[in-house]
Amino acid sequence: MSGIFEQIEAKVKSEFPTIVFPEGTDKRVLEAAIKLADNKVLHPIVVGNNEDVAEKAEEIGLSLENVEVIDPAEYPYYDELVTAFVERRKGKVTEEDARKQLLNVNYFGTMLVYVGKAAGLVSGAAHSTGDTVRPALQIIKTREGIKKTSGVFIMVKGEERLIFADCAINIAPDSKDLAETAVAAAQTARVFGVDPKVAMLSFSTKGSAVSPETEKVADATKMAQEMAPDVLIDGEFQFDAAFVPSVAETKAPDSPLKGQANVFVFPSLEAGNIGYKIAQRLGGYEAIGPILQGLNKPVNDLSRGCNVEDVYKLALITAMQGITE
Repeated sequence: MSGIFEQIEAKVKSEFPTIVFPEGTDKRVLEAAIKLADNKVLHPIVVGNNEDVAEKAEEIGLSLENVEVIDPAEYPYYDELVTAFVERRKGKVTEEDARKQLLNVNYFGTMLVYVGKAAGLVSGAAHSTGDTVRPALQIIKTREGIKKTSGVFIMVKGEERLIFADCAINIAPDSKDLAETAVAAAQTARVFGVDPKVAMLSFSTKGSAVSPETEKVADATKMAQEMAPDVLIDGEFQFDAAFVPSVAETKAPDSPLKGQANVFVFPSLEAGNIGYKIAQRLGGYEAIGPILQGLNKPVNDLSRGCNVEDVYKLALITAMQGITE
């Protein structure tokens, strides 16, 4: 693993949190969970039918000795979860519906996080992003002041760490969405040891062009500054004015960022997705993510094409969020 993951693993290991893996019958997920347990990094809960999970473990030749397996249908505290779920949904589901819905592994796993049985959840190897995120939005919900979750990438090259947001969730954010993303991204940066200096990106620097698109970012900058006065946030910037001190001196000499931004908020999902891939493929940065942010407790989504290492790493990230937020 790269240096950042070695550091995260050491920190997580010292806290030994519990992370829930709803997809306990997926071989990749199960192998990663077992390795995390055997390495004494964290305590995994894998969700699934006991016999099915045991069969998968036998197929990959690993022992479940250090792993907690929970079958929702046999969970002794199922009634308590049902009651808590009905209360959380505030009349949107009946008790009968809740009993059925919590047999869904993602809803069940999310409830374990909500009631404090686990610090976070990792899913998505065998489910869509919607299947993973929907229960989180309904049960765990977003933090106060944040209406929408967003997705960030940590871009790593050597000792350098940059935060790119939103590159995964919101297609066409408005000013308020961008402001919320900026504040959440600053918090995410701190979780991973980055002192946030946030740049709100556009194709204009400090009014060099005027259009509805640039005004949206300028408005978002003001909102974000009001929401988090303790965080250095400025904009709107072209990328070079945010990242290159000599360019900043020319284009934005009065900005406190001085071309030293390390958290970049893109004006649209289109821009963010393209931007992180260019940095990854042409710039040689390792792209870690997407990491969901803005939720009260961490839930993260795997790619369905993931491998065991991807599951292991995302579990580390989720655990890090869980022990520091």
